[in-house]
Amino acid sequence: MENDSKAARDPAGDSGNTAAAAPAGQETAQSAGAQGGLASVQQIVELADQLSACADQLHERIMRDIRAYEGRTVPEAVQNTARALLDDEVVLRQRANGLYADAATYIVKSLGKSQRVVIALTTEATEKIRKIALIGDITGLVGGLLQLAGAAATGQAAPIVGALDKIRAHMAAIEASKPPAPAAKPA
Repeated sequence: MENDSKAARDPAGDSGNTAAAAPAGQETAQSAGAQGGLASVQQIVELADQLSACADQLHERIMRDIRAYEGRTVPEAVQNTARALLDDEVVLRQRANGLYADAATYIVKSLGKSQRVVIALTTEATEKIRKIALIGDITGLVGGLLQLAGAAATGQAAPIVGALDKIRAHMAAIEASKPPAPAAKPA
């Protein structure tokens, strides 16, 4: 299924978008690093890949929580949260697919954040989704990811930086709300 979704993202194949940029490929990658994140087609595609991974993890997490009821009635509040997050998952996938389709038009001039920072933050968000104790605690984080996906499509730095800040703040809030680790017993 992953191969099918990759083919759907790039109907022209791997060389579709990158072939157009091939003459200046290395030069573009080097100057993109100097400019910051999301400054090349490849960096936009990398963000789309990471947002797709977030959507995959979100789906897996929602289904794990639903299956935990083992055939018993799922409480209405849990059902409502799961439905809302499944809707968010669909939107996140649609936005990621839009980034794949139109990556060349979404290049951001001087984001002020490196590509490494952007990808590290979305990778950390994927892990938070996987590990969070209560699925309802990730709704704000998912909202931030949706905001990032939409902001990336604008090609404007300010909304992207705002979305990254929102994701960072929600991850910090999730960390702060975790119960303290049990103290090690003295030997």
